[in-house]
Amino acid sequence: MLISARTKRMKSTMHRWTLMLTCMALVLAISACGSGAAFQGAEGKLKVTTTIGMITDVVKQVGGEHVQVEGLMQAGVDPHMYKASQGDLAKLDKADVIFYNGLHLEGKMLDIFERIAKEKPTVAVTSKLEQGKLLAGDPVEGTEHDPHIWFNVQYWMSATEVIRDTLMKADAKNAESYKMNADHYLKELDKLHTEVKQQIATIPQQSRVLITAHDAFGYFGEAYDIKVMGLQGISTASEAGTKDVTDLRDFLVENKIKAVFIESSVSRKAIDAVIEGAKQKGHEIKVGGELFSDAMGEEGTPEGTYIGMVKHNVHTIVEALK
Repeated sequence: MLISARTKRMKSTMHRWTLMLTCMALVLAISACGSGAAFQGAEGKLKVTTTIGMITDVVKQVGGEHVQVEGLMQAGVDPHMYKASQGDLAKLDKADVIFYNGLHLEGKMLDIFERIAKEKPTVAVTSKLEQGKLLAGDPVEGTEHDPHIWFNVQYWMSATEVIRDTLMKADAKNAESYKMNADHYLKELDKLHTEVKQQIATIPQQSRVLITAHDAFGYFGEAYDIKVMGLQGISTASEAGTKDVTDLRDFLVENKIKAVFIESSVSRKAIDAVIEGAKQKGHEIKVGGELFSDAMGEEGTPEGTYIGMVKHNVHTIVEALK
C-alpha cells in the first residue's frame, strides 16, 4: 500500500508539471503570434540583406534605427567573382527585403535573386536608371551594361531613391522616418557630387588620365571629365593578355603618364607588369595609391562608408596626378 500511495503522488506531481509546461508553451506561442510580422528582425526591425558594401551603407543611412541590415560582401571582396555560400542563402532566406546592384555585377547570383523575387521584395538598386544613361558592358562576358554606377554620385542618388521607396513600401508605419533620412542623405550626396567635380578640375587637363587594374571607373570619367583606362575589362573575370599590357605600357610611355592606381579588390600583378615594362623603356611610373572600386574599406573606417570611399578615391587621384 505504501508503494502504491507514493506512486500516485509521483504521478500527480508529474501531471501538474506537464500542465504548467503546456500552459507556458501556449502563452509563449500566443505572444509570438502577436509580436509582429513573421520576418521581422530584432525588436521588430525590418530585416534587410544586401550584396555589396555600398548598398549596405545606403540602407543603414536611410533605414536608421528601423532596419537590421546584413551585407554579404565585406571589404576587399570582388562581386564579379563572388559565389553565395550556404550561410549567405540562409541570410537571404530570413530577410524581409533584399537589395542588390544588378546589371550583372553579381552575375553568379542572378538565378538566386530571380527565385527569391517570387517570394519577397528582391530589388536591383539600378532599376530606375534610364537605359540611355548606362555605359556599354563587356561583350566577352555577355553583359549589356557597365554595372559600376556608384562612381557617378548622381546615379547613386537614384539608387538611394530606389532603396527609400522600397523601405517605405515594405514598412509603411516608419515611412516618414525613411523619407526624412533619405532627404538628408540625398543632400549630402549632392554636396559630394559638386565637391568631386571641383577637386578633379584642379588636375591639369593633360594629366587628367586615370589608369586602373580593371575598367570600373567609366561612369566616374564621364561624370567628372577625366580620361579613364583599365587594363582588364569591366568584369575582373576577363584577364589581361600580353597585348593589353604592351598597349597600355606604350600609351603610358608616349603620353608621359606618371602614375597608375591599384584597387583594393583586384590583384595588382598585371599593373606591376605594365610598370616594369615602362621602366625598361626608360619611363618611370609610380603607383599613385590604392583606390576602392568594387568594394569599400573596412567597417568602422571613413573608407568603410560610400561617401568616405569616394572622398578617399578623389583625394588619392588628385594628389597623384596634380
